[in-house]
Amino acid sequence: MTTVSLPETMKAAVWPGDSASLTVERIPVPRPLAGEVLVRVAACGVCHTDLHVMKGEVAFPGPAVVGHEISGTVAEVGPGVVGYAPGDRVVGAFIMPCGECAQCSKGRDDLCLTFFGENRLKGNLLDGTSRLARADGTRLSMYSMGGMAEYAVVPVNALAHLDASLPLEESCILGCAVFTAYGALAAAGLRAGESMAVVATGGVGSSIVQLGVHLGATPVVAVDVSDEKLAGARALGATVTVNSLAEDAVAAVREAVPGGVDVVFEALGRAETFELAHALLADGGRMVAVGIAAGATAASVPITQLVRRGQTIRGSFGARTRQDLPEVVALAADGGIDARASITRRYPIDRADDAYRDLADGAVVGRAIVVMAGGREAVSER
Repeated sequence: MTTVSLPETMKAAVWPGDSASLTVERIPVPRPLAGEVLVRVAACGVCHTDLHVMKGEVAFPGPAVVGHEISGTVAEVGPGVVGYAPGDRVVGAFIMPCGECAQCSKGRDDLCLTFFGENRLKGNLLDGTSRLARADGTRLSMYSMGGMAEYAVVPVNALAHLDASLPLEESCILGCAVFTAYGALAAAGLRAGESMAVVATGGVGSSIVQLGVHLGATPVVAVDVSDEKLAGARALGATVTVNSLAEDAVAAVREAVPGGVDVVFEALGRAETFELAHALLADGGRMVAVGIAAGATAASVPITQLVRRGQTIRGSFGARTRQDLPEVVALAADGGIDARASITRRYPIDRADDAYRDLADGAVVGRAIVVMAGGREAVSER
């Protein structure tokens, strides 16, 4: 095991498991085991999926450390790890594939059986145990790598080197917001010249807008209930924006794109936005559902329309980590996506709970990040 000097404890944002809040505690710094890397976290993105966990809308064992899109530098590598050394700049993806199960063997890292069975159901890393505990030894679950902390243990399969040209803190969103968007665009098979719409333009939705513009979609339609978020989407390249609270979104989109949209992305996970996304589709159109829904939320889709019009609906949880995370980093390095442009708020770790409260209140446009080091302002707007 290769290592550098490490502190004994670190700050971590702990979800108690019985309330939608986070408390910053000092807990022991975790250590990596075989096939794992300890990352000194520079920043962690504030994602709505964490909020679902905190509100009890997605089953997960508490108490836990949330946070699942990180960037930072390698602090220590575990046995058997090659290709990484202390000091390396890295980004971590929220899908942490084992590389060995039946799905991983097919290249479907996004469906890794071990990851879903151990992490999403039990709060463990891939070996069936957590690396995190409170100061008194009480176990803490890990949502992905438990990235809302100053240090995080990440399976090596979930890491990629971060290009030196990219900003360290802002690049944390490459591991979820952009990574999820990349997987959604791949699932859609979007081609240059096709029309595209994004319903809900938060952190993931704004990344989908950027990638769609980069791939040559035209027009690019953004639908939301916030004029501020729609202005942000337009700044990222959306050519048509529709406030679905202020006007009939279906009529407005079909006026802008006669016949309907070729590819529609739903990025919130609510029944009404799912149904709206489907209603925007052209004949032969493809819809990709990206947003995670609360509990057993279900949506209604007209079957005959789906059949007669040859439409397609598919889900996309994320990209394929080992193959796609390096591609996401390369895309950002080549200017295909600007992580800085999506980030509108920054919080220090001591105010992680405020970050999620603001997210729940709809006050975050684009993506917020929590920065682990230094004495930055509590909240700063872009």
